[in-house]
Parts: sequence; C-alpha cells; structure tokens
Amino acid sequence: MKQYNFYGWETANIKAPHGMTPRDLYDVLSEIWCEYTCAPRLRANWSEDNRTLGQCSITAFLAQDIFGGKVYGVPREGGNYHCYNVVDGCVFDLTSEQFGDEKLCYENNPEQFREVHFAKEEKRLRYEYLKNELTKKIGSMC
Repeated sequence: MKQYNFYGWETANIKAPHGMTPRDLYDVLSEIWCEYTCAPRLRANWSEDNRTLGQCSITAFLAQDIFGGKVYGVPREGGNYHCYNVVDGCVFDLTSEQFGDEKLCYENNPEQFREVHFAKEEKRLRYEYLKNELTKKIGSMC
C-alpha cells in the first residue's frame, strides 16, 4: 500500500457510496490545492512542497460532504482552529502535513460548523472552488 503523511491515513478505510476513500481524496486534492485555495493569511508561505498549508477547513468540510461524519477543530493560537474529520470513529486529517513534525491532539476538540466558517465569504468561495475542481476531476461526488 502507498504510504501517506497525513494523520490517520493507515486506518482511513471508510468509503463513500462511489468507492472513494480518504486516501483517494487526498490524491486528487493534491492536484488541486493551490495558492488560491490557501487561507489568505498563510498564502505568502504556501508552496508546492507544502500544498496542504492553509487548506484545513475547506478540505475538512469537503470531506464531510463526501464521507459524512463531523468536523472538529484543534485549537490554535489566535483563536483559530485546525479542522479534521471523524467518520464512524475513524479520525483523519488530510492537511496535517502542513505542521511538519508537530504532533496535534485529536481528542476532546470542539465540533466545527460550516455556517460559522463559511460566514467568511472568502472561505466559502475557496471551498466552492475546491469542490468545483474536484467535481471536474472525478465527476459526481456521490
């Protein structure tokens, strides 16, 4: 099996109705994540070598669209949250690579809601762009 560097990749065996796994989604998103989809406050540091930088919330909510489950957030400095997914007890974080060797705690974190995150229009637009590009690559998401 191909090895990945995102948190939970080894046990991310859940499948969407069309057969996609989180590893499959990571592979496709790796071709889509770009400076535009990166959070504006982090864009200056975005690079092809760190494609997951600033992509967490839009990626986690897109994964929720595909796999269901809930999105949670690891508290970060400045009142921000790093978002990840939990689906039927399976915890995975498609964008954890951006933190390098830093170990995040994936227990007892608050649930995150798209209504709160997408109240920021720029974030909603980045999410819609990511979703549209994904649909172009794989067709229907369900």
